[in-house]
Amino acid sequence: MSHVVLLVDDDPGILSALTRALRKEPYTILCASSAEDALRTLRSHPVDVVISDEKMPGTHGTELLGKIREEFPDTVRYMLTGQPTLEIAMQAINEGAVSRFFIKPCNHVELAMAVRDSLRHKDLVCEAMRLLRTVKEQSALLENLEHQVPGISEVRRDGGGAVVLNREDLPEDFDEFLKEIREACDSAEEQMGSLGAAEG
Repeated sequence: MSHVVLLVDDDPGILSALTRALRKEPYTILCASSAEDALRTLRSHPVDVVISDEKMPGTHGTELLGKIREEFPDTVRYMLTGQPTLEIAMQAINEGAVSRFFIKPCNHVELAMAVRDSLRHKDLVCEAMRLLRTVKEQSALLENLEHQVPGISEVRRDGGGAVVLNREDLPEDFDEFLKEIREACDSAEEQMGSLGAAEG
């Protein structure tokens, strides 16, 4: 699924420039001209990254990013400012927990790279969480099976580490069982080969 980046600035020229800076990236770009518009967008669309101007009429960027942190803590937050003062920086850190500051006019290459790195990191965290949930589910299933059939999860190995099977552990048609294993291995190798060719 395509990542979504939300650009927030009351200057249409800045929004156009930021959109052009990210046009070659595989993202869906959304734009908002005020903090209120940005919040409405966030409440109706999943957004991965928000890049907000600081000095806007009404609600400033620091306040907006603070609200986003409360409502959408997984959304990456960047700030744009034409007045990079220590006070603004401290306020943004305390209220908005921003990931990066960019000073106007910002370097578009640096901005695109920062967004790319943040999304890559976010994807890795999501995948790690998914794997953790899978491990917990499998552990719970194994524990349940062990409770129902004591000893089912026990694996016996010889001195060289090979799995030891008793005669009663073997399937009735052992040759057919080996054939299925070989076919599964061949299929896995073909899939890995196709994946490697696609990545190359």
